[in-house]
Amino acid sequence: MSDIQERLRILLDYWIEHNQEHEKEFRDWAQKATPLFTDVGEKLQEVAVGMAVVGDNLIKAREALIRSKEKH
Repeated sequence: MSDIQERLRILLDYWIEHNQEHEKEFRDWAQKATPLFTDVGEKLQEVAVGMAVVGDNLIKAREALIRSKEKH
């Protein structure tokens, strides 16, 4: 495995975990904010959904890295 592949593997694992933490935090705050500030809660929920999409793409990137490693 090249240095770049190894570094990417480490970064992708970190980014996936970090993104999941942020997604959860946005969902938690959306739930807290909604009763008082409906618009804010809705926007935070939208952000959480966007973070989930980002998370899915990070996982796909990690899977692509694994596949590329198998080819080399």
